[in-house]
Amino acid sequence: MTIRDNPYGAFNFMVRLGNNGGEDQIVGGFSDVSGLGSEIKFSEYRNGNDMENHVRKVPNINSTDDVTLKRGVIGDLRLFSWLKSTREGDIEPQTVTITLLDERRSAVCRWVLTNAQPKKWMGPTLAAKGGGEVAMEELHLVAERIDYESV
Repeated sequence: MTIRDNPYGAFNFMVRLGNNGGEDQIVGGFSDVSGLGSEIKFSEYRNGNDMENHVRKVPNINSTDDVTLKRGVIGDLRLFSWLKSTREGDIEPQTVTITLLDERRSAVCRWVLTNAQPKKWMGPTLAAKGGGEVAMEELHLVAERIDYESV
């Protein structure tokens, strides 16, 4: 990744679902990705013979936030099928890669979700108000790990 004065736009990205990483693993165009986060938990510890009266912070486990993918409904059932398979006991964790692109559509960095699994699928809100909104679906993912990489 090139360090630059102007930050990259958040509107140019690709989402790849699957361990193979082929072009067939790109499932439609997602309009939103949110929840890319990781947190390290700390325990407080103090020896009984410590000279100073304060606790040390000892890192222990880490956890990742749920990641939400949103896209317009396009008739592709693979997202829901993945959730349905998981629900029925056919567990298929996937590597999910979110790649940020620059203005020339060149990759600049990526977030890799390791052993991602579907947690929740939400279908569109349908209303006959004539507003012209796009029918959107969401897929909420859990992952064992999120890594942030420069390209």
